[in-house]
Amino acid sequence: MKATDQFHVGLVVDDIAAAAAELSALFGHQWCEELGAPARVSLPGGDAVLDLRSTYSMSLPRLELVRSIPGSLWQPVVGSGVHHLGYWSDDLAADSAELARHGYASEAVGRRPDGTPYWAFHRGATGPRIELVTRALQPVLEQYWTTGRRPS
Repeated sequence: MKATDQFHVGLVVDDIAAAAAELSALFGHQWCEELGAPARVSLPGGDAVLDLRSTYSMSLPRLELVRSIPGSLWQPVVGSGVHHLGYWSDDLAADSAELARHGYASEAVGRRPDGTPYWAFHRGATGPRIELVTRALQPVLEQYWTTGRRPS
């Protein structure tokens, strides 16, 4: 993992449209279409299907707005509002293991229908929550950021 792999800052909000409108008015951010669908997620307490919804800014620095899910790790952070730092991962399993060796517990792993992990959240005792995203998604997300339209 390298500092240059960091590609977004995630904010969890109760209302994506309202947060996007506020950040647009204040800072001129432009936003992509909202992404989301029920997703299979491995949590410490077992697997679940959660309706994950988010959008990314088309402008830099890249922001991700994630809709809150009560009772989950996806809840607004009081104070700063920063929920996580997102990093590309060339080897999700190895990078997750490295974070675990440094005391960052696994909070959630997103899995494709075949069980392959494609993102993971880790939380340490100090420092920010980290989201690892498989670099295999980079071309898809770059197209999304360029067009603002959901990948087909």
